[in-house]
Amino acid sequence: MTIPPLAIGVCSWSLQVTSVQELRSFMDRLGIDVVQIACGDPHHASWAEGDAMPAAACAAGFQMSGAMLGFPGEDYTSPQTIEKTGGFGDPSTRPERIERFKWALARTEELGLKDVMLHAGFIPEVGSPTRKAFLDTLSQVADLAKRAGVTVAFETGQESAALLRRTLDDLKSPNLKVNFDPANMLLYDKDDPLQVLDLLAPDIASVHLKDAKRPSVKGTWGEEVPLGLGQTNTKAFVKALQRIGFTGPLCIEREVGSQADRYRDIEHGVRFLRECLAS
Repeated sequence: MTIPPLAIGVCSWSLQVTSVQELRSFMDRLGIDVVQIACGDPHHASWAEGDAMPAAACAAGFQMSGAMLGFPGEDYTSPQTIEKTGGFGDPSTRPERIERFKWALARTEELGLKDVMLHAGFIPEVGSPTRKAFLDTLSQVADLAKRAGVTVAFETGQESAALLRRTLDDLKSPNLKVNFDPANMLLYDKDDPLQVLDLLAPDIASVHLKDAKRPSVKGTWGEEVPLGLGQTNTKAFVKALQRIGFTGPLCIEREVGSQADRYRDIEHGVRFLRECLAS
């Protein structure tokens, strides 16, 4: 079954679920049928079903828009800790993370999906002595995914949109795309998402919808808030997605608060997005 254009969905890890049955129950309560699903790793979003998770998810009756991979050891305590530990940034962890990526490709295939999302890590600036080795790693990621028939979408936010654009252009890998998260750009105190959307538009494969405010102190996190209460201008962002011809699902992400708080905020987000689309 094809996912309808701009269908409202949710990111499974935002609901802090531990089983496919629990995920299905939350989605039924939310009145939505689309989910971007976590591959399942111990620190990010483990599944009680273990290796049987893909079969359970495929039998659950919801529609999956793609898979999400997080890496063991990623530390989001501060922007500085995630810069050191995120994605493929640390050369010493690249070999084990490539192996983890191979595992994620296999799981993505088992889920019957063709898209996997991840944070590449802090991309070195053009001219940096570390850039070539980092891009070589991303080329390896692209080659592995191509052999599996999978598209990899890098999350926005940790670098400027201009640097991500330049990196994709330098790599010239048609199966490397963008998972556009407007709130991440504010949380990391980078671009105005509405101003850079067109720059990345040709390669946007998926989006996460959450809202945020920029940090008040340089070098600290911004504040994540429920949809419509931050500085991303979600209504204008949804209209801009329509303008550029994006037809994928709008997957709500919420990464702070208790499970009950997150559910309440995601429920609000579903109502808010329905209003945005109706207008």
